[in-house]
Amino acid sequence: MKGKFLVLLSVLLLTSVLPSFAKAETYNFTYSNFFPPTHVQSKLAEEWCQEVEKRTDGRVTISYFPGGTLTRANQCYDGVVQGLSDIGLSALAYSRGRFPVMAVVDLPLGYKSGVAATKVANAVYEKFKPAELDDVHLMYFHAHGPGLLHTAEKPVRTLEDLKGLKIRATGNSAKLVSALGGAPVAMSMPDSYQAIRRGVVNGGMYPIETNKGWKMAEVVDYCTLNYPVAYTTTFFVVMNKEKWEELPEDIQKIITDINKEWALKHGQAWDHSDQLGKEFFEKKGGKFITLDEAEGNRWKQKAMPMMDEYIKNVSAKGVDGKAVLDFTVTELNSIQK
Repeated sequence: MKGKFLVLLSVLLLTSVLPSFAKAETYNFTYSNFFPPTHVQSKLAEEWCQEVEKRTDGRVTISYFPGGTLTRANQCYDGVVQGLSDIGLSALAYSRGRFPVMAVVDLPLGYKSGVAATKVANAVYEKFKPAELDDVHLMYFHAHGPGLLHTAEKPVRTLEDLKGLKIRATGNSAKLVSALGGAPVAMSMPDSYQAIRRGVVNGGMYPIETNKGWKMAEVVDYCTLNYPVAYTTTFFVVMNKEKWEELPEDIQKIITDINKEWALKHGQAWDHSDQLGKEFFEKKGGKFITLDEAEGNRWKQKAMPMMDEYIKNVSAKGVDGKAVLDFTVTELNSIQK
């Protein structure tokens, strides 16, 4: 009788302990990011990792790899799909043509802040849930502040002033420069500093934060506030779909809540960086040029073919490009009103 009691007691103890073991299961992930570790966006990504570990009581731990040490910027998305990293942060533009719906966000729609651009990017995704991202679990998007025209020596106040100038620009910003009458020259940001200093190009199209982040304010003299056609660049944070689905629902909810907070933090950080870039630009003697309303409308008209091209290209892929563009413009106007 005593033996049976001991067996029953052992079973009861074991069954009471097993749920505790299940709850204590830990998940270890890797996070790849191309930003250098000192960049504010990289620091925010690292803080995200720490916040996830904190709020899950250590049930999730993340090894963080900044500076492209695990996968390069243009390899990051596929790296997550293939499991080279579990989580990744990079720019959609590095896989140009692959994300037809989300590409709308990078058009020169007249962004005034990183917060606005970030809200628009996430709103577009929530509205259309594009199949182009079905091979990952999307955590969130964020986007930098307005991409603006910077020039050395020659101020640009009108389209005529820009005509023929060689401007460092890539992707959509290159298309914009071309549409406005300039001559886009593709080159990396590290190469741009010397190219402008030596007069190889006359300036560049980039967000104001770059003036300090890349010291561009040392080689440019003017910034044309071309807000009517200001563009952005959309950055993604995605997770390997199978790894996400392995997580229990309570952890998924915790991470989803953190994602909502961090998207806004990234947008705010872009705007803070822009403010620092503005101050550094002015400290170096840089001057801002404001377009009057009539001139701004001229720039918008010149950029319209880019919108038409977007609609045509994505419609050929089975996407209602007009509906996507109309929603994005309406959403941006609502946020910025």
